[in-house]
Amino acid sequence: LSIVTMARFQWINYKGAPQTQWFSAHAPLLNKALGLGLHAINDKIGSRSRTSIYGDINTSIALNQKNNRIAVGLSGGVDLLSYDFNNLTVTDVNDPYYGQKFSTVKPNVGAGVYWYSDKHYLGLSSPRFIETKIKDVNNIVKSINKRHYFLATGYVFKLNSVLKLKPSILAKYTPNAPIVMDVNLSLLMHEKIWFGLMYRLNESFGANVMLTLSNKLTVGYAYDFPTNGLRNYQSGSHEFCLQFDIRKKNSAFTSPRYF
Repeated sequence: LSIVTMARFQWINYKGAPQTQWFSAHAPLLNKALGLGLHAINDKIGSRSRTSIYGDINTSIALNQKNNRIAVGLSGGVDLLSYDFNNLTVTDVNDPYYGQKFSTVKPNVGAGVYWYSDKHYLGLSSPRFIETKIKDVNNIVKSINKRHYFLATGYVFKLNSVLKLKPSILAKYTPNAPIVMDVNLSLLMHEKIWFGLMYRLNESFGANVMLTLSNKLTVGYAYDFPTNGLRNYQSGSHEFCLQFDIRKKNSAFTSPRYF
C-alpha cells in the first residue's frame, strides 16, 4: 500500500496565487495483476476552488521476459467547484458578479496508458475527459474545464555502483493554449537520495531533492523560480512530498521506485 501526500504553494507573495494539496493511496491486488486506489485534490486559485475525489483502477500485462509491461488505468469521481467573489477588490460595484458566490458538483472520468520496464517509462493520460460547463449566477453557461493531455517519458542510466542518472520529460497540452514542457535531470545516489534539476520551457527553472529515510518513508522538496514576466512579482514556488509504503513483513525491499 503506497500513500502519497503533496502540497504545492505557487508564486509566493503573489496575492491569490495557486495552492494545491494532493492525497493518494493505491495498492496492487491479485498478484499485481490489478491495482486499486483513490486520490483527492484541493486546488485554489484566486476566487476559484476545486475539491476532487476520484477512485482509480488499473491492470497491466507482460509484453516479454525482460519485465516490459503495459498498463491501462481508469479513474472516476466528482469535482466540487466553487467561486466566491466576496473578497475581490472591484472598480465597478455594479459588476453583476460583485458579492456573489456559487458552487456545483460535477462528475468526470479520466484514463491513461503506461508502458514501462525496470529502466524506462512512457505514458499518455487525460485526467478529465468531460469538458465541464456550469451556469453562473446569471444563468449564463460557461465552460470551466478544458480537456488536458499529458505525455511523460524517462529512462534510468546506471553510471556505476553508486550513481544512476534519470532524464525525463513531461509535456502538457490543452487546446487553445501553448504546449508546456518540463525537462528534468535527476541523479540517484546509493539508492537513497535523488538530486534533480528542472527547466520548464519559457517559464521557469528549479531544483528538487528526495530522500528515502527507510523502506517505509520517503520525503521530498522542490523549488522553482520563473524566468518569464512573473519573476518581478513573486519569489518562486515550493512543493513538499511525503510517501509512505506499507509492506508485509516478508516483503523484500530492493530499491526506491524510479518512476
